[in-house]
Amino acid sequence: MRILQFGATGQVSRAMIAAAPGRAVLVPLSRNEVDLADAAAIEAAIAKTDCDLVVNCAAFTLVDKAEAEPEAARAANALAPAAMARACAARGLPLVHLSTDCVFDGALDRPYREDDAPNPLSVYGATKLDGETAVLAWEKGVVLRVSWVFSRFGRNFIRTMLQLGRARDELRVVADQYGCPTDAAALADFILAAAPRWAAADAGDPAFGLFHFTNGGATSRHDLAAAALARDPQTRARLSPIAKRDFPEPAARPLNGALDNSRVSAVFGWQAEPWTSAVARAADQIIAEGLDT
Repeated sequence: MRILQFGATGQVSRAMIAAAPGRAVLVPLSRNEVDLADAAAIEAAIAKTDCDLVVNCAAFTLVDKAEAEPEAARAANALAPAAMARACAARGLPLVHLSTDCVFDGALDRPYREDDAPNPLSVYGATKLDGETAVLAWEKGVVLRVSWVFSRFGRNFIRTMLQLGRARDELRVVADQYGCPTDAAALADFILAAAPRWAAADAGDPAFGLFHFTNGGATSRHDLAAAALARDPQTRARLSPIAKRDFPEPAARPLNGALDNSRVSAVFGWQAEPWTSAVARAADQIIAEGLDT
């Protein structure tokens, strides 16, 4: 398998790079190599690269910053995937694109399914929804909605909690916002395992389309922080629950961003690992490798 990947430094990008040897020839492109705001450059990269599949791990993921920079968010999250879809359609290549729980408003009292109506609350969510629409217009497009991504790589909630747990006496963490954590390593393993099917399948195969991909089970931000801090014998912070209204942010986020991942299990036979064991493993890796790595 030869995979062209947009994104080289984010959590999922780095997890893909780590997992690919022996399974696929991965060609990761950073923003320095292909500017996501340059549609022509994106299309040229896809047109000239010898590959079986294109994976888009790149995005404008700074949710609050997107409120102040909507055009930059739109360029990366909506226009860039549209350019990728056009170029992939021209060559008949499958395109796998990552999206987010932030396309929903969080009003439901159950995990969201793929057929639930989106209603984004933020610029980030709206631009990601536009990107989904563009990718799914290509009959060999795949959208994987993920949420609360964590890993041993880079900035994420787990690393931040571990760092603050050593630096502060108290951590006040939102306890009434719920979601499903997503292990970037598991996501990378799934993409690499499914890649041969996507590459060989004809349009109309149920492997194409919209899927939710998360670890098993939903949790609150507070309980996710507690699970991470419990892995670190050097933490000194006392964890205190607060309401989301007491932690205002520039961008609104869904209070319930939990995603139902039963469709990806039914179509691919994938079984979700519980978030608890995946978070414990990632926290242990972060601690072993150094919190500031």
